[in-house]
Amino acid sequence: MAATETIEDFYKQKFNYLPDNLGQEIGHFNVFRLEDCYAPGAKPVVYTRRDFYKISLIRGKNVIHYADKSIEVDGTTLIFFNPNVPYTFERKSTDHSGAFCIFKESFFTDALRANVHELPMFALSAKPTYILNSEQDAYAAQIFDKMLAEINSDYRFKYDLLRNYVTELMHYALKLQPQETIYQHPDANSRITSIFTELLERQFPIETPAQRFNLRSAKDFADRLSVHVNHLNRAIRQTTGKTTTDHITERLASEAKALLRHTNWNVSEISYSLGFEEPAHFNNFFKKQTSSTPSSYRSV
Repeated sequence: MAATETIEDFYKQKFNYLPDNLGQEIGHFNVFRLEDCYAPGAKPVVYTRRDFYKISLIRGKNVIHYADKSIEVDGTTLIFFNPNVPYTFERKSTDHSGAFCIFKESFFTDALRANVHELPMFALSAKPTYILNSEQDAYAAQIFDKMLAEINSDYRFKYDLLRNYVTELMHYALKLQPQETIYQHPDANSRITSIFTELLERQFPIETPAQRFNLRSAKDFADRLSVHVNHLNRAIRQTTGKTTTDHITERLASEAKALLRHTNWNVSEISYSLGFEEPAHFNNFFKKQTSSTPSSYRSV
């Protein structure tokens, strides 16, 4: 399987350019018509993880390969892709119309401190596809049309409005029953990776200074999963292109930034809640990950 596709990879492969707002502080967001991105002769979508979320409205007959599952869909389908899960899809018909939006988790967390990964459609064990009838298709398509119009506007607060449109789409989907035609795909490495990631995410968000992040090492997770640590490391490396420690470290750093930005807890409290025995150890960890001290990051 290919290494994780970054949002930069996406733009280079689809459009051969990088947008100017890719590094914007609010977290990147964009929306596209499907037919503008998948021209005849385009390269097939590679089975891999992405480092961004994606919501797609697609029409036609397709097979979506998502983690260790294969999902057959026919008609209009609303699909929620989680960056923790590898995926691809096969087109089985010539109808490729629809739309999709992509966004980084910080598009929500930095603005609202909302945890988008906790929503049911993005849960690691979730069924990510929602079959729509003609009326539901029209409703979802209208939301995407609003996104497409707004993304090109000069409205000062357009990203707040776009965030509302994405939220509306998510809540609309939650009212629908997910697609049930799922077949198990024999991929033990993806399954182990999914369970590992779910265990990791269950420890977040840290909501009080007394809450403690306990599973801190690859061995901690291997023991919980009843597998040898080398087997866990090999499965995660093969599935994601990153080490088990990379995933733990990145998630710790992300939560540390959120706590520094969105709480008034002192550095010692944050240090303790994230499992560091001494604030100095947390300071060293945070500076290594961000090139900034916790205090400096908070003061910006």
